[in-house]
Amino acid sequence: MTYQDIQFDLTDGIARLTLNRPDKLNSFTGRMHGEVADALTRVETEGARVLVITGAGRGFCAGQDLSERQMAPGGEPPDLGATVDKYYAPLVRRLNALPLPVVVGVNGVAAGAGANLALAGDIVIAKASANFIQSFCKLGLIPDTAGTYSLPRLVGRARALGLAMLGDKLSAQQAQDWGLIWQCVPDDAFETRLNELAAHFSRAPTRGLAETKRLMLASLGNDLDTQLDLERDTMRELGRSADYAEGVNAFLGKRDAVFKGA
Repeated sequence: MTYQDIQFDLTDGIARLTLNRPDKLNSFTGRMHGEVADALTRVETEGARVLVITGAGRGFCAGQDLSERQMAPGGEPPDLGATVDKYYAPLVRRLNALPLPVVVGVNGVAAGAGANLALAGDIVIAKASANFIQSFCKLGLIPDTAGTYSLPRLVGRARALGLAMLGDKLSAQQAQDWGLIWQCVPDDAFETRLNELAAHFSRAPTRGLAETKRLMLASLGNDLDTQLDLERDTMRELGRSADYAEGVNAFLGKRDAVFKGA
């Protein structure tokens, strides 16, 4: 596929996906969704060990391009549920299921579905000048792209409802303070920090990180005994991995480990 609305590169295990409609604050269209889906297939099949998602220009993503949802005079209203089911829900599911770290670099405004797309990442950093807006309430809608799932789990009920029902801007610093994202980074240090994270995860024990991610997600629906059993079974499998053997040998040999992600 030839990409028009995204940029994609996969080099040395680092997959970089950049939303690339800067004149529209990288808002989503059907074509962009198709390109992102194709890029994720490449992430799944071409040996990536980390995925980095960011936006081109001054914004990360302003959500859905509303020009695609306009209703013709006298016509039927758009089926927003079908749009969610076709595009946004599968996108969140795929990001959560990727067996590798997903690093999101929020380089500017993240609004609506764009805000919740960012929150679907595993490690989220943001420029100090960036902000997050749950803008759905201003259109009479609810936070989709798993917003109603992630927000209360990340920041609690009171803050989740405040963000969702008021639609106010939340600064990157406040997002960090509330535990919504991992780190707020000075604007002039943002690219360096994003590259550092990408390089770190490209050399990390990918399989162990993937299992950490899987178990963290599973814990949200498990009781304590179920989770402890899952930890036992996963540790048993990882204890047979090449990366575990390398980690132990490197520790005992007082050298840096060279992980292969297996």
